Amino acid sequence: MKSFTLSINRTSYTLTLNPDMPLLWVLRDVLGMTGTKFGCGKGYCGACTVLIDGEAAKSCSRPVSMVAGKSITTIEGLSPDGTHALQQAWILEDVPQCGYCQPGQIMAAAGLLNEKKNPTDADIDEAMSGILCRCGAYQRIRAAIHRAAKLQDHGGLK
Repeated sequence: MKSFTLSINRTSYTLTLNPDMPLLWVLRDVLGMTGTKFGCGKGYCGACTVLIDGEAAKSCSRPVSMVAGKSITTIEGLSPDGTHALQQAWILEDVPQCGYCQPGQIMAAAGLLNEKKNPTDADIDEAMSGILCRCGAYQRIRAAIHRAAKLQDHGGLK
């Protein structure tokens, strides 16, 4: 066991943990942040995607020892009041079906928009390729990301 200081959703946590514990378990089991979903546990499905220093990363395959001192953002921290452009666009484009992959999809899209303010279809397809949707809502996800990009141009992205 070792002590780690984690910055999650703009709050600092000092925790004593096994250095090999995946960030996903810290979020869900230690801190009770269940918005980040457990899917495959091997980094294939992307349901557990969060932002680490603004970039999309799969939390099931990141040991806590690798993320200490970095800024971590979960779906709970993206915009607690639901006013983030991606959250608005997700609603406007009626994206969610079963909803299980949606936190990972939104966080991957946030990472993309941090990198590219006006992504092309190819940019979106590449960035989102690691996040599986069992319902096949990919076309609506792409439309929502384009809409969020437009919303951010008009000041709607936090």
